[in-house]
Amino acid sequence: QVQLVESGGGSVQAGGSLRLSCAASRARYSYTGYSMGWFRQAPGKEREGVAVIASDGTTTYADSVKGRFTISKDNAKNTLYLQMNSLKPEDTAMYYCAGVYGRIWNLNAKMYNSWGQGTQVTVSS
Repeated sequence: QVQLVESGGGSVQAGGSLRLSCAASRARYSYTGYSMGWFRQAPGKEREGVAVIASDGTTTYADSVKGRFTISKDNAKNTLYLQMNSLKPEDTAMYYCAGVYGRIWNLNAKMYNSWGQGTQVTVSS
């Protein structure tokens, strides 16, 4: 397990964009071989999978974000990204990145064993 640190959250109006980043807190930690994902949790709701990128580059998205969000991973920089466009008020949540070694391509949060502390995204109408 390794500590992950998210950044890039903020407040935007509906229709706006944000890019979230997730970096490992440990030096020389590599994302190579790891599957990484973005999850979110709104107040009073369960944590849900948003997008994942498997160790082989396979991506999976929740239906609610398809066509609007793009997940990517830069193994050289050991950074995970989530580009969020056309944001909606219902996207408002705390966003977490997570990782696990191996090829995982589903949105089940229980499959991931390293988590960040989260970054807040607020979208106003």
